[in-house]
Amino acid sequence: MVDERDELVEYEYLQTTGAIRDRASDVLGAARRGELLNFKLNEARLPELAQRVLAVTREIYPDPRQIPYHGRYRHFDVGGVPRLERFLATLSGATVDDRLRACAELTITSVLLDAGAGASWRYTEADGGRYMRSEGLAVASYHLFLSGALGSDGSPCADAVGLSRYSAADLERAFQVTDDNPLTGAAGRAGLLRELGRVVAATPKYFDPSRPRLGDLAVFLKRGADRGRIQARHVLEAVLEAFGPIWPGRERLAGKPLGDVWRHSRFGLVPFHKLSQWLTYSLLEPLEAAGLRIDGVDMLTGLPEYRNGGLFLDGAALELVDPRAAEREHAVGSDLVIEWRALTVALLDQLAALVRAELGLSAEQLPLARVLEGGSWRAGRVLAREARSSGEPPLRIVSDGTVF
Repeated sequence: MVDERDELVEYEYLQTTGAIRDRASDVLGAARRGELLNFKLNEARLPELAQRVLAVTREIYPDPRQIPYHGRYRHFDVGGVPRLERFLATLSGATVDDRLRACAELTITSVLLDAGAGASWRYTEADGGRYMRSEGLAVASYHLFLSGALGSDGSPCADAVGLSRYSAADLERAFQVTDDNPLTGAAGRAGLLRELGRVVAATPKYFDPSRPRLGDLAVFLKRGADRGRIQARHVLEAVLEAFGPIWPGRERLAGKPLGDVWRHSRFGLVPFHKLSQWLTYSLLEPLEAAGLRIDGVDMLTGLPEYRNGGLFLDGAALELVDPRAAEREHAVGSDLVIEWRALTVALLDQLAALVRAELGLSAEQLPLARVLEGGSWRAGRVLAREARSSGEPPLRIVSDGTVF
């Protein structure tokens, strides 16, 4: 008979970054012993990869102390267009809480729409600028938010009513999806927004029941800060608790959805919470702009997605046991993808230590959130282009638009 208390303890553990690192360490240990069925490990390649990361970091951020967090804000100004500045200017007369609420809504919706777009999708702005991949999704989601389509009254906001009625057809129009411009997982993305609206309407702990808006979560965090300070893990805890029910068709434990947690045939349940941590990283700047001090940022983990993961595959720190696996598609919940993501988390911690040592900075001075931004995902993109003219990831993942 299953003990419900034991399940609840396990559930709560799997919602922590400690669990992510523990399970990633288990997979890394097996890789070091040559026991994985899908990957071989070559840690001797890590110093060279650290140098690749440092090279792209110095090109973008000559002063490593000025590297910002790896948050969604970075992508809004792609192409040299000051979109974020324009958005913030529209909030000049707003209260601190209303400004925070609006910034959080732009950020959260953009992050949740930021799974892999596919190699052929493009977004074209009115001025003719064309953007793809994560930056294209950022620009598309920026214009979607400003259009008022996510609010009940047509204003730039995201409330329960507006989110709940948003359809796949709406998203395809907003993101310029056609047969010639396909977007991976369009229906899944729209479904995520609708589920988000349902959760916002049904969770008065975080969202004001008089008119539940998505950005209420950030105001909740601000008001709960201890003398203007908040731990990054508390931001993640709120994100996981508030948004846990939105994830489709996932593992459940103690009657609750586990989110980005997958069952491996050997290692059992392996957590990642990639989008939730990306969202947490992305909320740090709006929270800081509202006057909060964020502590413990380095307790968050690296993001196990295809650019960071591709860095280690294309950089030969990881090698497929069966090279033909690169020619096949793989489900997100397959053993191969779980191992790839877990190894990415573990190796990012090692990579960050090498980067800090080269720069003479501590983990507090250069937390993982800044190494990622500097950073690892940029280097992963560079190596992908060197390995494949298309710049596509080294592995083909069957995605519903809610993980990668």
